[in-house]
Amino acid sequence: MTSDVTYSSYLDLDRILSAQHPASDAHDEMLFIIVHQASELWLKLCLHELIEARECIRQDRLRPSFKMLARVARAQGQLIQSWDVLSTMTPHDYSTIRPHLGGSSGFQSAQYRMMEFLLGGRNPDMITMHEATPEVAEALREELAKKSIYAEAVALLARRGLAIPQEILERPVGERWTHSSEVEAAWAEVYRDPKTYWDLYELAEKLVDLEYHFQRWRFGHLKTVERIIGFKKGTGGTPGVPYLAGVLKAAFFPELLSVRTAL
Repeated sequence: MTSDVTYSSYLDLDRILSAQHPASDAHDEMLFIIVHQASELWLKLCLHELIEARECIRQDRLRPSFKMLARVARAQGQLIQSWDVLSTMTPHDYSTIRPHLGGSSGFQSAQYRMMEFLLGGRNPDMITMHEATPEVAEALREELAKKSIYAEAVALLARRGLAIPQEILERPVGERWTHSSEVEAAWAEVYRDPKTYWDLYELAEKLVDLEYHFQRWRFGHLKTVERIIGFKKGTGGTPGVPYLAGVLKAAFFPELLSVRTAL
């Protein structure tokens, strides 16, 4: 171990703690910056775990993936709690900061978009807003050329002998996943006989956890925005609350939700 390594140097705290640059004299701008910076760090961890978990699923090494997916769910809990902190900002507090935000918006978060893509919420048009940063746009395109974590899970069902039609397995990987009755039937078989398919059963529940926490995060976002700016448009030009309400209806793993009705 290198003797000159300190807590501060190992964590690069000088850079992290000097990365807050308020554009106004508003007291609450520090809160606004730190909450979003911390969220980006948690998203970085989520991506780190999800990318490796997907590879484990592809290789049919499910046990290591369970720990990674459980860790993502805990990290998502931290992201959800961040809205509780940000919601201490009042409409007046935010009004003192908003003029300094320009066109910036959380909607432009490349890591959030990458997490959506990894989970299967894929819309190639969303890359357009990242074209100003070519390396980010390219990374998102590269992700769209790979199977999402859910597509890999469905492919694993097929390899394990469950009835998944070939046309499902050959779906274009860059498109949003849409509900399939055949995939739902395969998951139903897993859920009806967990003793036979225990690891697939556990995988399904780990994925449901991801969906559940992601939707809780989206709902927290919606309610925080509603509390602070009401129904004004977002800084990035989005419709604000109506847009956030719309994405709440989008599911990453639709068959894992619909199968509950079928059981």
